[in-house]
Amino acid sequence: MSLKLYFHPLASFCWKALIALYENDTPFEPVLVDLMDDASAGAFRKVWPMGKFPVLRDDERDCTVAESTTVVEYLDAHYPGPTRFVPGDTDGGWRTRMWDRVFDNYIQHPMQKVVGDRLRPEGKTDPFGVEQARQELREIYPLIERKLGGRTWLMGEAFTLADCAAAAALFYADTVVPFAATDNRLSAYLDRLMARPAFARVLREAEPYFPMFPVETKPRIARPGP
Repeated sequence: MSLKLYFHPLASFCWKALIALYENDTPFEPVLVDLMDDASAGAFRKVWPMGKFPVLRDDERDCTVAESTTVVEYLDAHYPGPTRFVPGDTDGGWRTRMWDRVFDNYIQHPMQKVVGDRLRPEGKTDPFGVEQARQELREIYPLIERKLGGRTWLMGEAFTLADCAAAAALFYADTVVPFAATDNRLSAYLDRLMARPAFARVLREAEPYFPMFPVETKPRIARPGP
């Protein structure tokens, strides 16, 4: 098999790549990386010395592709399927890429700040930084609420890279800083993302690892109805 994805089922950035692979039924070999295991981590660093996942290895084209956004764009370019993740027109392309970066930089990163602080040793936590991160999430939610408008997906009726990023980011973000009662479109959007077969599969595969998630409120597979 030409493609291998090095990943961990609990890691949200890995979810973005998995959604793209599952969306188009792209054949690949999953390689689960356990960074706490010296053998697993050592083997992974031989593929990607930086030791951060996801990483896609394409033996047929002799390419190692790091970073979740780049992985999705690589698949779109070299292993295309019915779902195309980046629009071919210039304006549609940059807008989609911009929103992908919004979800990574303004939702994923502060969410990971909140979660990662729980893993710090006693006396080494950063309460001020965590509250800043929580506030960033509270500020970005209304922006996405307005962006969604009456759209099915973030960019319109087509599922794109922006939605792959949104699914991975919003699921955990809603767990650490829940959406406000006024974020109706945002909540409905996350419901649609979770119902999308590719993301639903990602969540099923991640579920056994959710007890490892280091916050009091554990992620859930099904969101409650109204």
